[in-house]
Amino acid sequence: MDKTIAFFIPTLLYLTLFILNGFLPGRWVTGYITKPDSTEKMRYRLNGIVVFFVAVMLWFVLGALNIFSYDWLYQYRWYSLTGAFTFGFCFSLAVVLPYPSVRQSFWSDFYLGRVENLQLWKGKIDAKMWLYLVGAITLEFNTLSFTAHHWMIYRGDASPGIYLTAILLTYFVIDYMTFEEVHLYTYDLFAERVGFKLGWGCLVFYPYFYAISLWSTVDRPNPHTSTFLLGVYVFIFLVGWGLSRGANLQKYFFKKNPAKTFLGIVPETITDGNNSLLVNGFWGISRHINYLGEILMGTGIILCTGYPGLIGPWLYPLYYVVLLFPRQKDDDKRCVDKYGDLWEEYKQKVPYKIIPFIY
Repeated sequence: MDKTIAFFIPTLLYLTLFILNGFLPGRWVTGYITKPDSTEKMRYRLNGIVVFFVAVMLWFVLGALNIFSYDWLYQYRWYSLTGAFTFGFCFSLAVVLPYPSVRQSFWSDFYLGRVENLQLWKGKIDAKMWLYLVGAITLEFNTLSFTAHHWMIYRGDASPGIYLTAILLTYFVIDYMTFEEVHLYTYDLFAERVGFKLGWGCLVFYPYFYAISLWSTVDRPNPHTSTFLLGVYVFIFLVGWGLSRGANLQKYFFKKNPAKTFLGIVPETITDGNNSLLVNGFWGISRHINYLGEILMGTGIILCTGYPGLIGPWLYPLYYVVLLFPRQKDDDKRCVDKYGDLWEEYKQKVPYKIIPFIY
């Protein structure tokens, strides 16, 4: 019976988050994307941080009432993953089939999507933002449950590194929710359609694969990693966070108000009269310094587990490498088409693609 329940838990969770997203208080903000055949910017209703804390509170209450064990999601993780996989596939079909094709191949449409900016309830719920919210909160549930499992079996000698890993993953999620509006100005929101890649990716890959550092290690005993090394690993994470969050915030404030100073950095730009590009601050270090930040964050997280010799945890930062290096090439192609000679001038001023002095 528990296995069957675990299979349907993702569906129940996603439905609950849909309801919370639609009914909890939120704030309306203007995004970066322009509505088709219009000069008007799209509007979004954001309440991710509220939904996050309400959902986590419900998780703790259900555990305290012994409705389920705090490590229940870990015990039945494979059944939960199977249910999420099934829901993600069905969701992808549901969000692709009703809309006209945009490519010659159905499978290309299925994978990349057809509809660009799907909103429901008069814009109360935006499909892309809801998907990221669901992925982040489900990741947090897995993080809490996996960590609880480690505590339950190693109470006398639990690993501080496991707790640190959980804290960093939680920080990662809360950080995204806190700066939810900034995400409206990122590549995913203005460049991607809603299909299998985004839908299944947020409903399945994001919440389960991002937890692989804990999935691979919480059953293992305390490796007794030194406090010094744990401090180094947290420092790596924080450097990555600073690069990623700093770059995204600098770009966000620049797009909102090109003259606004950010962290004492006065914007320096190059322009062709129509478009302007930042050439200083974070965006003067490399053309995609935020990508390096994401990789460093993932590296810091998996090192904290205390098992650097295991392959499993390393799949997390490796995924960022596999995802972001090809994305850099795709993004550069888009920028060449959009900015033309201005992009060539930018490349002269900022020669490094992702890693300063190396690449």
